[in-house]
Amino acid sequence: MTILGFLGGPVIKGLIDAYQAKLAAGNTDAKIAADLAAGEIAAQMSEDREREATKRAEIGHPWEVEKLFAYVVLVYFAKLLIWDKVLGLGTTEPLAGFAAMTATAVVSFYFVKRTFENVARIIRR
Repeated sequence: MTILGFLGGPVIKGLIDAYQAKLAAGNTDAKIAADLAAGEIAAQMSEDREREATKRAEIGHPWEVEKLFAYVVLVYFAKLLIWDKVLGLGTTEPLAGFAAMTATAVVSFYFVKRTFENVARIIRR
């Protein structure tokens, strides 16, 4: 039991404690209290799972196409700003043509997308 409590964290430890309290309860009031505590912990675990599912649905998978484009642009600008400008360890040719327009579109998309999401969330309330 101690190993399970250590590995599982506070939620598992709480379930184990509630179960032990239920087993040790001698009268009906203590059993009811132990059952309520176990039910509350189970509800909390269910809420945590739902919160994680909602978060995953809002954020999406990290390997979606739009995020892959963002990663490429992020690497380019990180190299340009950190390696070339801050550390002064190299030079990078500026983007031109289609690559410049695509990088601008990707960066703009993320800033505009977040703005529209926030406005929609405010209007929805």
